[in-house]
Amino acid sequence: MVTVRDVARSAGVSISTVSRALSAPEKVAPETRDRVAAVAAQLGYQPNRAAAGLRAGRTGALGLLVPDLANPYFAAVAKGVAQRAREHGLGVFVVDSQEDEALEGEVLRGLAHQTDGVILASPRALEADRVAAGTKPLVVVNQDGPLSVVTDAAAGVTLALAHLAGLGHRRVAYVGGPATSWSDGQRRHALAAVAAESGVEVVPLGAHPPTVEGGASAAAEVVGSGATAVITFNDVVAVGLVRAVREQGLRVPEDLSVVGFDDTFLAPLVTPALTSVGADLREVGRRATDLLVARLAGELETTASLSLPTTLVVRESTGEAARASL
Repeated sequence: MVTVRDVARSAGVSISTVSRALSAPEKVAPETRDRVAAVAAQLGYQPNRAAAGLRAGRTGALGLLVPDLANPYFAAVAKGVAQRAREHGLGVFVVDSQEDEALEGEVLRGLAHQTDGVILASPRALEADRVAAGTKPLVVVNQDGPLSVVTDAAAGVTLALAHLAGLGHRRVAYVGGPATSWSDGQRRHALAAVAAESGVEVVPLGAHPPTVEGGASAAAEVVGSGATAVITFNDVVAVGLVRAVREQGLRVPEDLSVVGFDDTFLAPLVTPALTSVGADLREVGRRATDLLVARLAGELETTASLSLPTTLVVRESTGEAARASL
């Protein structure tokens, strides 16, 4: 699909200039206007009707609320949202609730006031969020909702367990994330269902903060579980866990195989490079933006749910089970 970005690049002008040339030509110099029109016709560009509808009496901006922008998962989703919003000729306001359920509703209330609609990435207090958003449409990422984009948790944990079972692991721990995380609940449910079929015993461990410190705090539980492998809530938790178990004298993957989740940019950068379940996180953001724009333009019915595929990237943090327990 030809986008406004493609037209701007070919015409040698900015995206905003293309937008003005096509929607308000009287505001653009005739020479520039004609050049943009010619390039648009040559490329077959069709102005986005949804974005045009947004400009009628609206802010022309979307909101994105994330629990922790420092988490590379949400940073990648935010990049996808920003990219697609630019292609629609829209701005984006991003806010961070700092993993605080009470703060989430407060910042959402202000965000909804400044925007035409909001994308909630892995919200921790969805019911309260709906109240805080008022009449503004919401699209949720990795959460149930009338408009939602999720990644296939069941397929992801199936890939992880099959990989570990193939390496001889028969007892696998799962280090969970926040108790209010929808994704965590989905993974726990999927792990319980898949474990019986894979011949692997899954040991679910308590909720932990989705941070490096959270991963480190889970180390004692993981070692005490007798597992030879562990799946973590996200890559950040995996990094903290690997560091902590190595400080206890254990080797990864010789003594403990570790699988992360999200396959963020961290995964190949740490030592050992992290095996991780992931999805195209920028595509998650792009799809969520498309849903919100279509809803605002009246081109979408009240419900739409998209499920994006997951993959497993095998790196250095997983290996054959050397013994039955630690």
